Amino acid sequence: MKRELIATGLIAAVVGFSACNNQSAQTNESAQTDSVELDAESEWISLFDGESLAGWHGYNKTEPVDNWIIEDGALVCLGAAEHDTGGDIVTDREFDNFELVWEWKLEAGSNSGVMYHVVEDPKYKGPYETGPEYQMIDDEGWPGELEEWQKTGADYAMNLANDKKKVNPIGEWNSSKIVYDDGHVEHWLNGEKIVDFEVGTEEWNREKEEGKWKDFPDYASVKKGKIALQDHGKKAYFKNIKIREL
Repeated sequence: MKRELIATGLIAAVVGFSACNNQSAQTNESAQTDSVELDAESEWISLFDGESLAGWHGYNKTEPVDNWIIEDGALVCLGAAEHDTGGDIVTDREFDNFELVWEWKLEAGSNSGVMYHVVEDPKYKGPYETGPEYQMIDDEGWPGELEEWQKTGADYAMNLANDKKKVNPIGEWNSSKIVYDDGHVEHWLNGEKIVDFEVGTEEWNREKEEGKWKDFPDYASVKKGKIALQDHGKKAYFKNIKIREL
């Protein structure tokens, strides 16, 4: 009887030890999985914390920003400053190759945009003189006729959006993405690639030299710069702004 009890105890110990090992292995496996997910997530840099303007400042300015506020977790342009009077904000950091994602919505008749490779210098009136722009505008409700190169999703005044473009109604959120990788540029809107081009090609140079930017020699002249959000005189909303360096 005593031997049977000892044998039973040994079997229980072995089973218990095995169970502990299995549980430990599962815990380690789970920890490794979480680590991989965190590593993947850590590639993305949040440019907006949902609570403040940390990481942003007024273009060519040092004083506090008063024409952008935080509202319900969104970064809101009040439209208090006209374009050429300096209402745009820019990131403190500079980026070269990147993938930038954000969500946005406009009020009726509004106009805004996201620019990149922006150079800060007192000789420039605004980010648009140096930074290419992902255009955001009320295509349907704008008070006046718009050229195709002025409409939402376009590489402003350079490359038009294709027929895959679908903009959600005014007041609803859209999702957008810009990819810049050694001169290859993509614009995405609501899950569809709507613009795709190469910087510096013969066609691109002709557009720059003959179009709107012919009088702006420093337009798209650098390959590293700041991200800018445009104040064009009316309300615009941004959230979930993230960037991943390539």
